[in-house]
Amino acid sequence: MARIVIGADHAGLEFKTFLSARIKDLGHFLEDVGAAPGTERADYPLIAREAARAILSGRFDLGVLVCGTGIGMAVAANRFSGIRAAVCENEVSARFSRTHNDANILCLGARIIGPELALSVTEVFLAHSFLGGRHRERVRMIDPPEGAV
Repeated sequence: MARIVIGADHAGLEFKTFLSARIKDLGHFLEDVGAAPGTERADYPLIAREAARAILSGRFDLGVLVCGTGIGMAVAANRFSGIRAAVCENEVSARFSRTHNDANILCLGARIIGPELALSVTEVFLAHSFLGGRHRERVRMIDPPEGAV
């Protein structure tokens, strides 16, 4: 099973709690990088940064980040070389983000989709892996190895 880092800003706290329980039920190791329950304000760039660094360090395989739309978390996380964060609002985008784009962070919008759909999207994201092949070259174009042009 995968090592998952999860985080949310204040808008995504309820989703994060809901998803965390299910991710653990699926047998994954899970670490929460914030925000804490009862938090009035949590800044998504700080949560996304912590999750991205945890993945880049090799301690975690994948991440799940939740904010109001998912977009802020994705923008913040994608600032880190080696992170491919995808906002997914359905199971098809979740599957292709993993199989074709090698996404390593799923971003969800708590104000965009309901909790049951978010759960289904998360399960699909975690169940799939990168296919490689023709997709590998395209992913390399996104974030080329050091020194490559």
